[in-house]
Amino acid sequence: MSIASHSTAPSAVQVSDEVDGVVVLTLNHPPANALSNSLVSELTMTLETLAGGPRTPAVVLTGAGERFFCAGGDIKEAVGFGADSMVERMASFHALLCALEDFARPLVCAVNGWCVGGGIEMALFADRVYASTEARFVFPEINHGMLPAVKGITRVREVLGDRAARRLLLSGEPLDAFDAKTMGIVDQVVEQDDLLAIAMADARAAAAKPPAVFAALKRALHSGTSSWPVEEQLRVTVADARTVFLDPAARAAREGFHG
Repeated sequence: MSIASHSTAPSAVQVSDEVDGVVVLTLNHPPANALSNSLVSELTMTLETLAGGPRTPAVVLTGAGERFFCAGGDIKEAVGFGADSMVERMASFHALLCALEDFARPLVCAVNGWCVGGGIEMALFADRVYASTEARFVFPEINHGMLPAVKGITRVREVLGDRAARRLLLSGEPLDAFDAKTMGIVDQVVEQDDLLAIAMADARAAAAKPPAVFAALKRALHSGTSSWPVEEQLRVTVADARTVFLDPAARAAREGFHG
């Protein structure tokens, strides 16, 4: 699968062909894959386009090169912005986090180097996160007069817990890959040479699961569902059960289990 672009500018997000139900999205904004406005917009559009297609693939998200997965917000770009532009920038990044959260198919993150600020926020919306032994994680915003997105901060607290979130966000100090695994940012630390292959194998295995079941489970795992009224929880449960019951892939899985 490929996504056509009508722009002559270099793409900030490289989209691989689909192989075994998996597409690799590579952040490609040298030298550090910082989150420029164009990269954020392009990544959001790419995810929404993939999600809206007739057969949505699993996605592996990684960064170009070996030194950086993502350097977080593009500070050089932001320096000349006024307050209104910064507000628009934050709104755009919030939309990207929503696109990651709402992506109904498997989403695997392969962190191949420094993962800074917004890079961590993106990774925490993935279903699985693999990191190379060279990866480093840091929220430097408090040292640079910047502010993470509230949705991202909320996600950090949900995944890591209050004390770990405070340590990470308020100190501005980096973690190595093994500390990040202990804290809960990363699921598995692997050698750099094996990183992408392992992430893709995980994505392929997840892509083979019944799509309707996978989507329903991801939706139920969203943090907001816990605060829904009981009636709304029941409505969604019944609707999802009907969809899963009628889904051919889910039916084949049930028949295979009983067979």
